[in-house]
Amino acid sequence: MTNPITTTVTRTWTCVLFDLDGTLTDSAPGITASLARMFAALGRPVPTPAQLLEYVGPPLLDSLEAFAGMTEPEARNALAVYREDYARHGALDSAVFPGIRGLLQRLHAAGIPLALATSKPEIQATRILEHFDLAQYFDVITGATEDESRSAKADVVAEALRRLEERGTALDHTVMVGDRQYDVEGAAAHGLPTILVEWGYGSPAEAQGAIAVVHSADQLSSLLLG
Repeated sequence: MTNPITTTVTRTWTCVLFDLDGTLTDSAPGITASLARMFAALGRPVPTPAQLLEYVGPPLLDSLEAFAGMTEPEARNALAVYREDYARHGALDSAVFPGIRGLLQRLHAAGIPLALATSKPEIQATRILEHFDLAQYFDVITGATEDESRSAKADVVAEALRRLEERGTALDHTVMVGDRQYDVEGAAAHGLPTILVEWGYGSPAEAQGAIAVVHSADQLSSLLLG
């Protein structure tokens, strides 16, 4: 993904929202392995590795209907099978991307409020951040609800902003950092700009609408901290 970085990007941000999968952590191995076991357990053909990767990022219930052609009841049943496997085997089968820990430390030290806004279930997102000792840098951790009533990125962002506002956080210059078009669209629904990271799971086409695309944590740090 390529996109010119303009001077309008390097500004003083009052708050930063981060996606999780593909942005902070390389979580695809655990997610795709659990998905493969889910398809096998349901007696369905297991998608190719490239096809499984398409499920990483957007709300899984929607993806099961869109990509696997499941009805909503079938998708909800499959989601339950997946979540049981993922909780036991896949959640911690991930790694923090290079430079991310240092970036979060610098943002936290600079006094910039941070929030997580992920379509992953909030309980699992919290577990993962705590496992990697990253939860300490976040003022708010927001994810999907267990019943999927809140799973679309726009809804997750809305809840994250609501929680931040309750804390008295200044939201006038807030930016989203993610890796997929869902992050761009979800943030835009609330008038927020998005910086995309190219180490995630998105394609170049998904950069449309982002104010910048970065190729390293150091480059991201420059845009967020100046």
